[in-house]
Amino acid sequence: MSTLDIAADPCEHLREAYQTARRAGASRHRDIAAQLGVSEGELIAAHVNASPRLHGLRARRLRPEWPRVIAALEPVGPVMALTRNASCVHEKTGTYRHISANGPAGREMGLALGGDIDLRVFYSRWAHGFAVDESRDKGVQRSLQFFDASGTAVHKVFVKPATDLAAWDRLVVDFEDAEGAPGLEPTAPQVPAAQKPDADIDVAAFHHAWASMRDTHEFFGLLRTHGVTRTQALRLAEPRFVRPVDAACAQQVLSGAASTGTPIMVFVGNPGMIQIHTGPVNKVVVMGPWLNVLDPGFNLHLREDHIASAWLVRKPTSDGLVTSLELFDAQGETIAMLFGERKPGRPELCAWRELIDGLVGDRADFEESPCLP
Repeated sequence: MSTLDIAADPCEHLREAYQTARRAGASRHRDIAAQLGVSEGELIAAHVNASPRLHGLRARRLRPEWPRVIAALEPVGPVMALTRNASCVHEKTGTYRHISANGPAGREMGLALGGDIDLRVFYSRWAHGFAVDESRDKGVQRSLQFFDASGTAVHKVFVKPATDLAAWDRLVVDFEDAEGAPGLEPTAPQVPAAQKPDADIDVAAFHHAWASMRDTHEFFGLLRTHGVTRTQALRLAEPRFVRPVDAACAQQVLSGAASTGTPIMVFVGNPGMIQIHTGPVNKVVVMGPWLNVLDPGFNLHLREDHIASAWLVRKPTSDGLVTSLELFDAQGETIAMLFGERKPGRPELCAWRELIDGLVGDRADFEESPCLP
């Protein structure tokens, strides 16, 4: 193809640039897209109906029936679910079960409560989806990849050795948009609303609302009601409920959970998805800036150098206080949240409370409540 032809066909240009990057050793789509100055979604969309033999990657566009697509995953059996943000990658292997969605079409909120695959889904942020087949050294890697309107990845699902490939193929055929054309026109990323000045916040009312919570899920409504961002809320909260801690504490907490066998919950998300691990962690490894959990069925990859602030947070519930470690980047965006494993109707584990309390020096006026031995 001539230079003129490539300029006239940006998708072909991206396909050729992708191949060049792969031959140079790059493997992650996100990194290749960044090198090329496009979104990851644009890179994948350029390969719609491409030739796997010529281009090494083929994408098939899916119809935007996202709740139905996710519900159809249960018959395919074990897969790997991946959710990430700019600073953290959360990977869980399991089967999508107990799938539900509620709300008006296009604005549904969904759940997957299958144990290993535990998701909170915000479908209003989903815009593009693809079935992707990519040639790799060990064979063809098959996945479903979902993106927001800006082309930023929201969620991915990867075939594993135990996946039912016939069921996977049926899902792709059932939801493929046969008229889908290559290419994606990204919109500008959504910009968070400007933070209100502290002086405009009724701090006394905010404190009363915090102390009156009876469920951790009420916290999101509390933020909306009082017009505060999450980090602003933590900064304005009473010291008996919130303390800033060292930004480097994530390694201490994960390593402590591994050494004591304390089961935990790890929440990682983006505007379209929250993915949760519940259970123990065992192998905690630092590789350069990455803090990793490398366990069968659960991998976590966290950029420690992206953590700009960390907070120890306690929220009142009908079962007592629930304690979390919350990590944020320099823009105030949530990187990850860690809790002790807890079932509704039961207090949180004393082992988790002791582990997390070790991050706080002076606990004289820090709120306490009973915990579960």
